[in-house]
Amino acid sequence: MLTKAKKGKAVTELRQKYGLKELLEVAGLSRSTYYYMLKSSQREDRHERHKELIKEVFEQNKGRYGYRRVTMELRNWGVCLNHKTVLKLMNEMGLHCKIRRKKYNSFRGEINKAAENIIKRDFHAGKPNEKWTTDVTEFALLGRKAYLSPILDMYNSEIIAYSISLNPNYKMITDMLEEAFRKIPDGTNLVLHSDQGWCYRMKDYQERIKAKGIRQSMSRKGNCLDNSIMENFFGLLKSEMFYGENFTSIEEFIKELEDYIDYYNHKRIKGKLKGLSPVDYRNQSLEVA
Repeated sequence: MLTKAKKGKAVTELRQKYGLKELLEVAGLSRSTYYYMLKSSQREDRHERHKELIKEVFEQNKGRYGYRRVTMELRNWGVCLNHKTVLKLMNEMGLHCKIRRKKYNSFRGEINKAAENIIKRDFHAGKPNEKWTTDVTEFALLGRKAYLSPILDMYNSEIIAYSISLNPNYKMITDMLEEAFRKIPDGTNLVLHSDQGWCYRMKDYQERIKAKGIRQSMSRKGNCLDNSIMENFFGLLKSEMFYGENFTSIEEFIKELEDYIDYYNHKRIKGKLKGLSPVDYRNQSLEVA
């Protein structure tokens, strides 16, 4: 459907081709309607500058922001627009954020004893390094597979540490733990939650985190909602940097994945973090404390 402005423009073009009387007869328009459309076509778009800013936010974040997050980022820039207006303008410009899909399952049967579910879907944390969660996700591309193993802090959804591997092996888990352990002292008593994947039930894994002074927590068997906070991160990650993208090599993909995690931690704003990135939110909370 044509907007009034576009109709007015079309009328103007016809007016240049035909006389006014002929135009009114052919188009079946009244004289008042003709002049109203003509005036509409000459009116400036009051949201022209807003559209430019919305497009800038959208493109800077590679199409990863929907209208809510675009609205928050505009407010960070000092531009206050109603979220419904932002949605309308994005629809007019054909700007739509990317969509999510499904996860890798690391369960391989019973290996050692499962830990107690300490978290019990309470993903709220009152301070950094109080509750962590981890999992593994799979990427299939170029006839091969890659695996990401991150640790996420439930306080601000920051990725504390991660490892990437072309095989779902135990080394990527230990590499991730070593990186994470360097960021905290011993004996913090924080909780590290996971599903019941084989790697988290290994004796070595359990002894490592116990020696560091970390309590282990596990989701119930086959219940993805018990670790939905990590599921949400994986869904976001894949929709924003993987699905619909064309990678020419595994090396290029790994570089993009590393860049995205850095972007996610330091630049990507979240509504529940008051429009701040995970790192900015953590830093702000430490300053207040």
